[in-house]
Amino acid sequence: MFIVPTLVARDDNIAVKVIRMPLPETPIRNLVLILGDHLDLTSAALEHFDPTQDLCWMAEAPEESTVVWSHKARITLFLSAMRHHAQALRDKGYPLEYLALGTHPFRSLGEALDAALTRWRPQSLHSLRPGTWQLRETLTRCTAKADVSWEIFPNRNFFFRAENFAKWATGRQEMRQELWYRYARKQTGVLMKNGQPVGDRWNFDSENRAKPGAQGPGLIPAPRRFIPDRITREVIDIVENEFSDHPGTLNDFDWPVTAEEAREALENFITERLPHFGPLQDAFWPNQPWLYHSRLSAAMNLGLLSATTVVHAAEQAYQSQQLPIASVEGFIRQVLGWREYVRGLYWLRMPHWENENALNAHAPLPDFYWTGQTDMACLRDTIHRTLRYGYAHHIERLMITGLFSLLLGVEPQAIHQWFLAIYVDAVEWVELPNVLGMSQYADGGWMASKPYVASGRYLQRMGGHCPHCIYDPAEATGANACPFTTLYWDFLQRHADRFSKHPRTALQWKHLERMSPDKLQAIRDKADALKSRLRPTQQIKTS
Repeated sequence: MFIVPTLVARDDNIAVKVIRMPLPETPIRNLVLILGDHLDLTSAALEHFDPTQDLCWMAEAPEESTVVWSHKARITLFLSAMRHHAQALRDKGYPLEYLALGTHPFRSLGEALDAALTRWRPQSLHSLRPGTWQLRETLTRCTAKADVSWEIFPNRNFFFRAENFAKWATGRQEMRQELWYRYARKQTGVLMKNGQPVGDRWNFDSENRAKPGAQGPGLIPAPRRFIPDRITREVIDIVENEFSDHPGTLNDFDWPVTAEEAREALENFITERLPHFGPLQDAFWPNQPWLYHSRLSAAMNLGLLSATTVVHAAEQAYQSQQLPIASVEGFIRQVLGWREYVRGLYWLRMPHWENENALNAHAPLPDFYWTGQTDMACLRDTIHRTLRYGYAHHIERLMITGLFSLLLGVEPQAIHQWFLAIYVDAVEWVELPNVLGMSQYADGGWMASKPYVASGRYLQRMGGHCPHCIYDPAEATGANACPFTTLYWDFLQRHADRFSKHPRTALQWKHLERMSPDKLQAIRDKADALKSRLRPTQQIKTS
């Protein structure tokens, strides 16, 4: 007789305590490890689950919230989604051991799993591929130590396996997303007709760079909100008590934490915002956290919503509702193209990617990244909203917070840790490539052929912060010089040897030739003074 480990229940919610049941009379066949970003009831790891001889296992480990100084909303989202998933497993009759915070002595997931393998003595550990290189190494060590086999199942929340991407990448000297995207479209048939791309073009990026008018983007439908239920409120209380010194607030927490809520969020996006997503996807505006963006990345990265479901819903809406191809293709490119691409790159280049620093950048991260206390309007607004919601859309991350770090010369690993800590949707396989590869050019161009650098003029063109800022984006020197513009020209000078003859950047660097030596020196002096002023003045806890 198999004795089922049970969770303490209170008002149909998972309490923070776990009753440890006696070992079953017969050995456990498979211990199914469910990680915090594998919250899929249709998971391949559960496909052949037998409740009479298999056991699901989940654990909340303090280290997962403190390895970087995680935003309170990020911690809350993971814990609430995990507890809701545990409830769903219990409702389906799956035996489960769930170790909640405060109920066990283990600091890390590895320590907890070591004890579980010793206690339950399974024949095999089953799981999906872990989302990080380090966790894969940890599970390899744990199973070897316990002399237990480990079977890794494909994560069906993605279109492609990491092995598929590796095969595609074999022999390529450079990685380029556009080539992968076309391959993925052909392989899946998404937005394809008779072997050709729908609309006779592979992408409509040129139509997706509109800027808001002088009055802003106007009234935009708000994303569907999900008011915290009892489980989430219980988690919020735990986070406020146990992680009170962490950044961010929870006053606006309304993220989807179940698969059902994630599907509602998808339907809301398809109906309300996808038709207008394309043109303004690269724009930003003060006090506008969402614009037409989907807000689905967190649910997808947790496993609550699959990429195939999202892409097929957008494609179906294009076909049945005749939505603009530029909006639908632009959105699908982010998921089928970019998201699958960065995951493949992550598993190709780890573990050394996280330590690369091709531009020899070593400046510390300014204090205001954790507080929002800066006189630069775009950074102040973006970081304040990030601290409030745990979210900023992709252009704000790349061309505001990421761009400033790159121009300032911040050590790539410092801004990488900030991104991983501060956003609710941050998981390492997607965050690290986007920051170290795309944003900071730390890999020397392996992922992105050129650094994404721009002056304050770009921010003025694509957003609405400059009229409310004390700085002038047209000025690189003087009292009103925009720090972005000063640092942009300083960056070009510092890296002229690397990029002045690069085929994709030579024209940008050629502008330096138009400046007099005195002007260039004045820019360097202004940049040095700015860097000195922005050096951290307080001890910010980062991990």
